[in-house]
Amino acid sequence: MTLQKPVPPVWFRLPPGFHDVRPSDRAALNAVAEALGSADAQQELSQLMDGLEELSGQNVVHTAIGLHPEEPGGISTSLFSLTVRPAEQPNPRLTVARAALAIARSPHWTNPVRRFVDLSSGLPCCLVSGTISVPAVEHGLFQARAATVHPDGRHLLVLDLTSASTQHADAYTDIIEAVAHTVVFSDPVQGPQTAAVASRIMEVLL
Repeated sequence: MTLQKPVPPVWFRLPPGFHDVRPSDRAALNAVAEALGSADAQQELSQLMDGLEELSGQNVVHTAIGLHPEEPGGISTSLFSLTVRPAEQPNPRLTVARAALAIARSPHWTNPVRRFVDLSSGLPCCLVSGTISVPAVEHGLFQARAATVHPDGRHLLVLDLTSASTQHADAYTDIIEAVAHTVVFSDPVQGPQTAAVASRIMEVLL
């Protein structure tokens, strides 16, 4: 998929179960909530859309909701986002290292795990995962964040996956790493076909 804002060309692929959502979808989602006749659903959707509108002002260019069934009869939800912002200096490896360090040092994280990811593009990439605490939320949230750079060297890309289903931490980490492997900077439909990156992306949470 491509992005909706005037940012450098970026394409990526999300696994099954993820559904793109943007602030402009508010009216359609409100109609769904009303059809369900649930006041709680209407309130939760309203809070979600308010949050997405706030994210759009923070260089977040794409958001998607993950919905995956889990036993017995429940559903695991997550929020994916892609942020593209200007790099603060020209060295791509230093840009990624500094971004990962800033993420891991956030006071909201508890014992984050940080490691480098080898992308086929050769671009630097670092993945940070762990539990974060959110004000007014009793239980911590799991978050995995992968930071990399655009080949132009002038933009930092951060892929986020956040969920209250902390029991699926390993699976969500696999997902964000697999998505990072799909990031390309030319239209994949126009270019030559490449082999899919090996991952558990088709297996986790299903």
